[in-house]
Amino acid sequence: MTKQVVLRALILMSALLVLNGCKDSETAKDANKGDPALVLDAGQEPREALRYKIGHGTTTTATMDFGVASLTTSRSGSELAVTPGVRLHVVSGPTMQGKRGSTRFDVRIIKSEAIVPGGIDPAFALDLNKSASVLNNVGGWVEVDDRGIIQRTELNESAKRADVPVRLLVMIINARTSLSRVILPAEPVGPGARWEARKDLTLYGFEVSQVDTYTLLEKVGDELKLNVQIQQTALPQTITFEEEGIELSVESFKMNASGEVIANLNALETNAAASGESAGVINVKTVDGSEKVEIDRAFQVRMTVTYDLAETEAEAVEQLEEAEAVREAEAKAGEELEAQE
Repeated sequence: MTKQVVLRALILMSALLVLNGCKDSETAKDANKGDPALVLDAGQEPREALRYKIGHGTTTTATMDFGVASLTTSRSGSELAVTPGVRLHVVSGPTMQGKRGSTRFDVRIIKSEAIVPGGIDPAFALDLNKSASVLNNVGGWVEVDDRGIIQRTELNESAKRADVPVRLLVMIINARTSLSRVILPAEPVGPGARWEARKDLTLYGFEVSQVDTYTLLEKVGDELKLNVQIQQTALPQTITFEEEGIELSVESFKMNASGEVIANLNALETNAAASGESAGVINVKTVDGSEKVEIDRAFQVRMTVTYDLAETEAEAVEQLEEAEAVREAEAKAGEELEAQE
């Protein structure tokens, strides 16, 4: 099996893990099939309608950390791979008014870097960061209503470059559609409320159904604390990539994840963390023959948000670098403390 075939297969298996709804228009289906949110339990009294209140010119920055481990099994045996982590610094905004009271804003990765564990060869670490840097400036724009439902969206030209890793881009987009942008219910709800947000995703030609189930743990002012359960499934289907001479048939696919979200109704991003696992079976057919591939993945994602972003991008980058220096200093201090103990 060629490396290209494996990468194609991993695209589907990476389905959970990506830019706040900045997808090609064919995948932006929040507003196309009626109300995407279904209230399962309205919760305790008093209840109120939850709505975003994003001010004009609002800008938010988020730091997103991803980690993935995969176990791939085929005729040739099993292979366990821990993918080097990636840290993305994403700027959303400034906001402007869209049509019919919606909010439109740009989303862009201003810095992408590898999360390199200690003891890694410096040359290899440099190569990892060089690979991650191709995501710099990748982004697009998104227009949402006051419930967080996508109205229109489009990727920018940087996201469409041939050297941008599609698998990682898909991973980033899907995590952010579940975590950074919570779809709010139409009905008034109170503490303990539960609702589902359903999505039909087109991931590199594959049709995937996703259900995000949110539980409102508490609301303090304009801040919501939510538990989220995420499920993805794909029915048996076949996709042909004629240029590469590859045919992929999904035999089964299922993903489950859980996490916690802290959402500020005045901001474009949320603080969130989630972890989960996925399992799938894909039949790969090439001119050299056919092979069944089983892929099991474990992953985790964390997003940390800064609401009061500096006015210029240069200042934003400077803020991020300062925050990174503080994080590194804290980590070093922790290592020294452990060594003393």
